[in-house]
Amino acid sequence: MLDKRDEGMWLTTGSLMIIAVVALAVALIYTQSVMIPFVVSVFIVSFVSPILDYQVIKLRLPRTIAVTVTLFIVVIMIMVLCLLIAQATQTIVSTVGSYSESFAKLADDAFLKLQAWGIDIKQEKTIVDFKNKIPALVTNAVVPLVNLLSSVFLILIFVAFLLAGRDPYAVRSGVRADIDQNIRRYIAAKVAISTVTGILVWVTLALIKMKLAGVFGILAFLLNFIPSIGSIIATLLPIPIAVAQFQSPWPIVYVIAVPGTIQTVIGNVIEPKVMGDELDLHPITVLLALSFWGLLWGIIGMFLATPITAVIRIVLMQFDTLKPVGKLLAGDFSHSP
Repeated sequence: MLDKRDEGMWLTTGSLMIIAVVALAVALIYTQSVMIPFVVSVFIVSFVSPILDYQVIKLRLPRTIAVTVTLFIVVIMIMVLCLLIAQATQTIVSTVGSYSESFAKLADDAFLKLQAWGIDIKQEKTIVDFKNKIPALVTNAVVPLVNLLSSVFLILIFVAFLLAGRDPYAVRSGVRADIDQNIRRYIAAKVAISTVTGILVWVTLALIKMKLAGVFGILAFLLNFIPSIGSIIATLLPIPIAVAQFQSPWPIVYVIAVPGTIQTVIGNVIEPKVMGDELDLHPITVLLALSFWGLLWGIIGMFLATPITAVIRIVLMQFDTLKPVGKLLAGDFSHSP
């Protein structure tokens, strides 16, 4: 049990942290147009910096050439991501019209059941409004990603300056080394696992000749970067297309069960073993981080939530006063006050 002095210290520290978090959140909201590209560029540099170091140290290339080659690799990565998002969005929007009759028939059946239950809804107006809003809903869902990709020029500027200022011969230790190592391992593992997830989802849906199988594979790849919530969304997305395409209920059950099983096994069994305890974050911490950064920066914040929170925890662990908070983020309650 804490004495009055320790209790007062913890109350003061907690109050100051709350004020600091609120002030930082407000600042991050108002500066997101600059801060999001900067944070993304920091993660990119942490991931590709070994490429730069290898060129300078092992291949003995001039730093200017090494930076240029590394920056070119980053450009290729961003272009591939742009193409994936553009292809998925274009395919979904162009396919909506071909399923309008199927959705209309399903809507007729649903309205008849509602009327049988005594619920009166204006059918024609509702269907027209829904059909008109589908393209807008799809577009709005990818607007944050498009906005981020529209900031590619700013991201590349940050990446170029961060790479140019990096000294490959410097011996890195302490907090910076821990942050670089954790970010690099997280991104590498997440990219590999997300790629496998996307390919498996695409193959399983293609086996039953489902429309947009490739698009749902791309979405599974992208959404897998959002812990927990992303896999659920990726599992539910194909259901409307499956209902409109297949008359039998068994393919619909297949569309739900098989990709859902893939997401569950990879997310709950394989991914923890591959990534290990590198980030050392409690699942509740991850969910709270998703909510917090999603509130601040939208869907982009949800993509960045886990690595940002892991970096914050590493920094907190360097201070004796804040170390209990860092342990709390990892789910360690043994040193709580």
